[in-house]
Amino acid sequence: MSANSFGHLFRYTTFGESHGPAIGCVVDGVPPRLELSADDIQVYLDKRRPGQSRHTSQRQEADRVEILSGVFGGQTTGAPVGLLIVNQDSRSKDYDAIKDIFRPGHADYTYMQKYGIRDWRGGGRSSARETAMRVAAGVIARKVLGGDIKVRGALVQMGPHAVDRERWDWAETANNPFWCPDATAAAEWEGFLDGVRKAGVSTGAVVEVVASGVPAGLGAPVYDKLDADIAKALMGIPAVKGVEIGAGFGAAQLSGPENSDAMRMKGGRVTFVGNNAGGILGGISTGQDIVARFAVKPTSSVSVAQPTVNTRGEDVEIATLGRHDPCVGIRAVPVGEAMLAIVLADHLLRHKAQCGE
Repeated sequence: MSANSFGHLFRYTTFGESHGPAIGCVVDGVPPRLELSADDIQVYLDKRRPGQSRHTSQRQEADRVEILSGVFGGQTTGAPVGLLIVNQDSRSKDYDAIKDIFRPGHADYTYMQKYGIRDWRGGGRSSARETAMRVAAGVIARKVLGGDIKVRGALVQMGPHAVDRERWDWAETANNPFWCPDATAAAEWEGFLDGVRKAGVSTGAVVEVVASGVPAGLGAPVYDKLDADIAKALMGIPAVKGVEIGAGFGAAQLSGPENSDAMRMKGGRVTFVGNNAGGILGGISTGQDIVARFAVKPTSSVSVAQPTVNTRGEDVEIATLGRHDPCVGIRAVPVGEAMLAIVLADHLLRHKAQCGE
């Protein structure tokens, strides 16, 4: 299996399966003398791990990370940083009854078509379990970016229910289980998601990630545009089916003057009246906030019976047992943050290599 790595100068490679003994990653291109400990990484892994509320998968994984290499005396050495998380609560028996059945909406069929073999225990390599290592790599990326660049994420829509941006409060994301910046919406989502779960189905979501303090000049046009790399990073998250930057698809409804972010001088500096571009023009950062959103499809594993086929080519029905998120978008928030940080760290190092700044 190819393509298990992401990035250029800042590059990480993940390994492991959902129900294997462990998952891990190797992060290459990490500058030396960055302060780094397992506790630094654990803070962000705890945001993603399952079993923290009734609204997520009840799989009980501590997700305790171990640093295997690349750190000495609390600092990175410049060598590859190896990270490992041991799987503790995999229950492969939950999948015994459906090991010969292709789950609708999953990668079972496509993996079999491509490789002629698949790990049916929780999806194996295609499982979102792998994203824990993206979050871990994202912590190192934040270290590369430094304290002046802040990357944050929020759930802005669950099913048909969106937040009211007039009530947006970043601090509120830490006060509810949804990473929702709107306290009123978060309260409404509680009842909505309880109903979804009791019905044995699932719902989708939209996540917004924002990077503040990004300097102007990051990006490598023509083929490595900053927004193109961000889109690839977010689109590569399991269950993501759409990505937009800034105004995104909404820009199609605007006129040219409405969409263009007017520019003025203020205090001897160029400023922008709006940010429909999402902080990126011509594939290069403008110095404004970088804003991206991604749509996460409803969890495909549901207890309601669905028509499908088995490996013998027979029409059957399937109701998926096991422990699954009624809205996988909730735990996608820290993953989206990590992927945005990783792209920015990579482009920051590339910018310094070319421009010496």
